[in-house]
Amino acid sequence: MMEKKSDEFCQSCITFHEMPILLTKQFEQHRKDVYHLGILTGNQKDEPLHYGEVFTVWTNLAGANGMIAGYQTFYNHAGDEDLKKLLEEFIQTAREEVLKLEQILKANGIALPPAPPERPEASFEHIPPGARINDPEISAALTIDTSASLVSCSQAMGTSTREDIAMMYGQFHLAKAQLGYKLLRLNKKKGWLIPPPLHIHHSHK
Repeated sequence: MMEKKSDEFCQSCITFHEMPILLTKQFEQHRKDVYHLGILTGNQKDEPLHYGEVFTVWTNLAGANGMIAGYQTFYNHAGDEDLKKLLEEFIQTAREEVLKLEQILKANGIALPPAPPERPEASFEHIPPGARINDPEISAALTIDTSASLVSCSQAMGTSTREDIAMMYGQFHLAKAQLGYKLLRLNKKKGWLIPPPLHIHHSHK
């Protein structure tokens, strides 16, 4: 009985000592599989998306579709002409993003998220004043969206392993930064920007 337990103990010891070798072999096999799939070889067409990239592209597409419908609603409520022109730029930028994101998902056999229908144009005068979204409120909503989108694009760039995905989000980031600059200038020009308390240092004489 003691000899049997001793043999089992020796077998477990051998297995324990062989673990690093087995793990090394598994790692080498995984590395070969990775290169066989085209990952890290520079061949972007053969490189599959990882789950993080799929989730990011899919959710960003859903968000961009929602933004188009939301910005079209804002356009119907906006009264300032400069704000309406900027809203047109926001809508066009979102549409360009949608085309690129859809192309990636379709190429990888991923179902597209549902998209809300686009909003028809409505006359500004037909919206009751009490139900109308004011121009400063629209501008504030655009500012929030732009700030969140910049962070989202930066995160997507940092978590992507495919260079084409990272570069695409870099282009998105640049376009949103330009819109953010125009929006900031508009907020200052129209007096819609409410700055936080300013720190003014008074030197003691």
